[in-house]
Amino acid sequence: MTLIDRLERKFGRYAVTNITLYLIAAQTLFYVLIMMGKLDPSQLWFSADRLLQGEWWRLATFLFNPPSWNPLFAFFAWYLFYLMGSALEEMWGAFRYNLFLLIGFCLMIAAAFVTPAYPLSNAFIAGSVFLAFAHLFPDFQLMLFFVLPVRVKWLALLTWLGYGYLLLVGDWSTRMMVLSSVGNFLLFFARDIMLTIRHGRRKLAKRATGAVRRNDQPYHCCSVCGITDKTHPNMDFRYCPDCNGQYCYCTEHIFKHEHVKQ
Repeated sequence: MTLIDRLERKFGRYAVTNITLYLIAAQTLFYVLIMMGKLDPSQLWFSADRLLQGEWWRLATFLFNPPSWNPLFAFFAWYLFYLMGSALEEMWGAFRYNLFLLIGFCLMIAAAFVTPAYPLSNAFIAGSVFLAFAHLFPDFQLMLFFVLPVRVKWLALLTWLGYGYLLLVGDWSTRMMVLSSVGNFLLFFARDIMLTIRHGRRKLAKRATGAVRRNDQPYHCCSVCGITDKTHPNMDFRYCPDCNGQYCYCTEHIFKHEHVKQ
């Protein structure tokens, strides 16, 4: 049993279901209040120095800052956040998704104390949700500008390149925000990525030594249902980091199987 499994057993009853919808509803409410002139947006953002001055409410309100002041862009951002956040909650369950968001939140708050005067942006938390979604559903297609179909994995690649650029040329405040925003992603997926890379290296080594594989022989086979990358070419396969050994699973079973312990 993994640490997350133990935490879920103990605290799972406190998980908030549909938390993505609640966050969007709060951001929509704050957007309307700001547009009506009933709320000062400068009271929403968070910085460590403001917290140390006693403005504790900023710990929560920066999460409710709208993604854009343009109504079209705001609606599109909310739509994507709901689509991706709901998919993660459905796949992981409410507790794991809550934990993913909570870790990202805590890392950003901790990073804020490194640069106390720098205001936080909740866009980085939404960015980590996007990267997690793209990792689990790389072939999902988005209609860019409502016209051009683009697989989400290519948009994720651009996001990683953008983060890398910010790490190279940004100031320390920006660098800390980038690192904190991908911290929860790495905690959840680092082992999975390493297993996938290791499996790919072994496959390349077999090819280099002249190992011949028939064209109809699959590379990946789900350990639960038995489907392969040949029978289901559009299915994504992953190797479970919590099982002892290299056990492959399809998207339907990667989070819905009993872990193999040897």
